[in-house]
Amino acid sequence: MLDSSSATPPTVPTVVPALRPSEYTSALIHALRAEAAGILGARVLEIGCGSGVVLAALGAMGAASLCGVDIEQDAVAASTRLLHELGHGATLELHRGDMWQPVAGRRFDLIVANLPHFPMEPVEFAGRLPTWSAGGADGRRLLDPFLVGLAKHLAPGGRAVITHNAFDDLARSRELLMRSGLSIRIALTTLVYISPEKIARMTPDVLRAEDGRTIHRYGPYTFGELHIVEIAAGVTG
Repeated sequence: MLDSSSATPPTVPTVVPALRPSEYTSALIHALRAEAAGILGARVLEIGCGSGVVLAALGAMGAASLCGVDIEQDAVAASTRLLHELGHGATLELHRGDMWQPVAGRRFDLIVANLPHFPMEPVEFAGRLPTWSAGGADGRRLLDPFLVGLAKHLAPGGRAVITHNAFDDLARSRELLMRSGLSIRIALTTLVYISPEKIARMTPDVLRAEDGRTIHRYGPYTFGELHIVEIAAGVTG
């Protein structure tokens, strides 16, 4: 019998409260796990790596290399710490920078992103960084440049899997991608809770247009429809 009093306690990765995973993170990882066979041996890039947990999940699924980009130094530090603690240091590459700039001229088999794309302006609340979730007035401040630059960074046969709020105009995303020869399909749709603090900061025009359509209220509780979408050449739906 082992003496538990003398056993070495397991290493617990340090959690940065401002970068803690959200329901969006959970939905993205769930969709990726559903197609884990396609991740084995893939060269992976995450734009907006945050805590590093999505890259950690992809590493656990057998990705050959892990590359992450984030504009926040705290995110790069947290991702570095987590992925080294989980044994992925040998296949890891992290950059602090603005979206595609740190990986200019490079291509990847799989690109993932959970970008800030809630229709609101940056503000610090609930212990989050001001950049968390805020996607500008229409939610597309980061989403549009991501979609426009995507084709230049996908390897032949590559794909992207990203979060996409249903109230952020999926038709607009499809139009932008078509210009680059890419298509989009919805892999998963779920509901995510929207806190009162967050719904109060939502762009009024978007809230009025989407209330009762992609935004659902039940008494004091509000939920929004979230899509996980797959993007690739020839993907439709």
